[in-house]
Amino acid sequence: MYIRFLLTFAGIAALTASAQSFERRANITGGGDPNRGKCTIEVVVDGAAEVEIRGDRAVLRNVDGRPPEWRRFVCNEPMPPNPVGFRFAGVDGRGRQTLARPPQGGGPAVVRIEDPQSGSEGYTFDVMWQSGGYSAPPPPPPVQVAPRLPADRPDRDGDRFYRDRDDFYRGDWRGQLFARVRQDLDYVSRNSFRGGDRYRLDRVYRELDDLHRDYASGRWDRRALADVVDSLTRVVDDNRLAPRDRDILRDDLRRLRELQDRR
Repeated sequence: MYIRFLLTFAGIAALTASAQSFERRANITGGGDPNRGKCTIEVVVDGAAEVEIRGDRAVLRNVDGRPPEWRRFVCNEPMPPNPVGFRFAGVDGRGRQTLARPPQGGGPAVVRIEDPQSGSEGYTFDVMWQSGGYSAPPPPPPVQVAPRLPADRPDRDGDRFYRDRDDFYRGDWRGQLFARVRQDLDYVSRNSFRGGDRYRLDRVYRELDDLHRDYASGRWDRRALADVVDSLTRVVDDNRLAPRDRDILRDDLRRLRELQDRR
């Protein structure tokens, strides 16, 4: 009976170890070849593991042996859902690295690493694609410019977008803040955005849409809100924007931070 218990326990422990996974978000550095997206991944493996890459996130899964470890995940831009000209290249490591599944139909890229020798080993590989980046969701219908008012009734905002935005924030706006911020991003992206680093804006879109979807379903993730604030801050600080539109996004940041403090 005792031997059977030990065998059962050992089997459960082995199954648990092989099911371990470790998620990591990429360090987006920009730069590099403007016509090519690239991610470099470095992990430590003792046995077998798989790396699943989607956008700016990756999951390191243990297949066999000791739990693998992350060392590095660096990209010049997030990998788009259906990258054109996708390529995989093993860079370093004594064992075998193979592309188990290319990113197709919006699915992740999966790289399998097999280290047959005893002891752990560091493995490095690159994934590359033709740059084009993530396509943000389609914008809403074009903003209609308000008619010019008589000289004795100056329009402080200049067009309907700014007037509607002011009206929105005069009401009870907190329950609809995420949708409002997305409208502001759509307007700025369409009318004012001049930055070459488009990936910053695309990242805000993705994170904001995820946060809004979870919030609408009754789930609250404080870290997800912090990620939106950080990404939007980079857009405001590091991209060329019309002064008025930069002020809009700064105001959105102020209200998002206020929500952070209240929650």
